[in-house]
Amino acid sequence: QRTSQPRARDRETIRAPLSIPARALGMSSSSAAASVPGATPADALRRNRIISSKLYFDVPGSKAPVVYSTAYDIAFLGIEKMHPFDSSKWGRICRFLTKEGHLEKTRVVEPLEASKEDLLVVHTEAYLNSLRSSFRVAAIVEVPPLTLMPNWLVQQRLLYPFRKQVGGSILSAKLALERGWAINVGGGFHHCSAEEGGGFCAYADISLSIQFAFVRLDISRE
Repeated sequence: QRTSQPRARDRETIRAPLSIPARALGMSSSSAAASVPGATPADALRRNRIISSKLYFDVPGSKAPVVYSTAYDIAFLGIEKMHPFDSSKWGRICRFLTKEGHLEKTRVVEPLEASKEDLLVVHTEAYLNSLRSSFRVAAIVEVPPLTLMPNWLVQQRLLYPFRKQVGGSILSAKLALERGWAINVGGGFHHCSAEEGGGFCAYADISLSIQFAFVRLDISRE
């Protein structure tokens, strides 16, 4: 399968930082970030945010490497039916797997919501601030009536589920390395870049997962 080259504006987003785990160096996260050879202040800040994040956590062996939250599903006032993308499919997938005996509900891993500091690893503050505009969010998810909704409702019923899915994607990368495979039932927002969302994708969870893996999982492009 052919893969396209990243757009120029995305190259900085997915550039691999030098990966030297702080714990391996016996120093704090802040001093480790500052001491990476050739690191710019922006690199150090990005690294500190990743090391300080709570999105990576230990998952008990009794849990399956399947990440999902009921918060993933988006449904309010019928707005979700105005877009061809099925925004409630994630819950139906899990219910089907449970009903067919392929997955036990108690073994599913619940992710944390990605915080603003987590999102700033890839996104600009200006972009994240722009999501306080219901008009901007409506354009990103291609549902014009959202423009008329108060932004607190858009945050709660639309962007919060997206942020939970971002947390799931990031955690799934960790689980995949530990277990050999992992699934985040949601996520995969491939239309989003550092400064621009679209195609029902408000956050760049794929780029975020890569950046977290470079730093926290000690992997590189070599």
